[in-house]
Amino acid sequence: MRQPRGRASDSSVLAVGHSVNDLYQGAVPALLPFLAAAHGWTYLMVGGLTLAATALSAITQPLFGWLTDRHHLAWLVPAGTTLAAVGIALSGPATSYAATCAALAVSGLGVAAYHPAAARLARAAAAGSHRAMSWFVFSGNLGVAVAPLLVAPIVAMAGLSATLWLLAPALVMATVTVRLLPATRRLSVPAATLPATVLSPPADDWAAFRRLTALVVLRSLVTYGLGTFVALLLNERTGTVIAGQAALLLLAATGALGTIAGGVLADRHRDRVRLIRNANLCVVPGLLMIVVLPGWSGLLGVAVTGVSLYVPFSLHLTLGQDYLPGRVGTASGLTLGLAVSAGGLAAPALGALAQATSLPVAIAALALSPMASLPVLRTMNEPAARAAAT
Repeated sequence: MRQPRGRASDSSVLAVGHSVNDLYQGAVPALLPFLAAAHGWTYLMVGGLTLAATALSAITQPLFGWLTDRHHLAWLVPAGTTLAAVGIALSGPATSYAATCAALAVSGLGVAAYHPAAARLARAAAAGSHRAMSWFVFSGNLGVAVAPLLVAPIVAMAGLSATLWLLAPALVMATVTVRLLPATRRLSVPAATLPATVLSPPADDWAAFRRLTALVVLRSLVTYGLGTFVALLLNERTGTVIAGQAALLLLAATGALGTIAGGVLADRHRDRVRLIRNANLCVVPGLLMIVVLPGWSGLLGVAVTGVSLYVPFSLHLTLGQDYLPGRVGTASGLTLGLAVSAGGLAAPALGALAQATSLPVAIAALALSPMASLPVLRTMNEPAARAAAT
């Protein structure tokens, strides 16, 4: 079925905007080694920075999702990205731990405002394609991957105060997006060309969505645990900050490849739950490789973990939207917000474990999360299969 004119360009703008927005998410783990070294902060305090960046986001993103189900709030897309950039820009010059935490919390609030509105528009532009949604999610992964390449050289050469320069990409993207806001109204309501399942969606399945939320929380523990501590581990093992930034870049780059692979495989095989289960099984050996391989060779484990960890990323989003077809904004806010950010809430506990034992022990403990997801996956199925059974 032919899509309305302009939908491809809408998808492109949303994809580029997602890259810019998630650049500021990726900036947080890229900044952590520099902040820890400059201020002499402990592993526990580093975990607290991740908590600061995610706690407010976790609380407010479901609220933003609920609001986008009831109102056309496309303006949250440029506003959220700008706020995320302001927080990151202020985190470098901050003169105290509390001020740094506050700046990162502001950035997290911007991320929370952006994602539900953008994901809702992206779903409408994708018109039911898992592959199209995976490209939207991939663009966010791309932004995270670019962050170490942008942040590390700027901070290494000009110091932490140079984070103010990171405002520029957000201001440019916000300007572009604001000019296109009137055109987004055609994506906020079902069009005559959309499939019947979009025009007349089945009933919301909250029981299935709660199981999915538990699954994404378990995944987020690994995502944020690695994002917080893998760079510090590689720095210690190799004696250079370059290794840690390379680990973050590799994690994001292989994660981007995994995201695209997940969308392609889901369109081909139509069994997202099985894909998620197989990917979770592959995360465990990847984490153990990071722990046991010496020096730079630990990057091999980072690559395996990155691909495996991100194959389910876009699938979680589309499953959530399919489980709650009448509340796409709420599903997006919870899937990308509360569930995903929950891993950041556990970062201080992981930091305390690392401080009491070692970084390798803390990272090895993350393998418990994908193992715990397997019983949850046994209770899940595809929404289409559920509908056919009833």
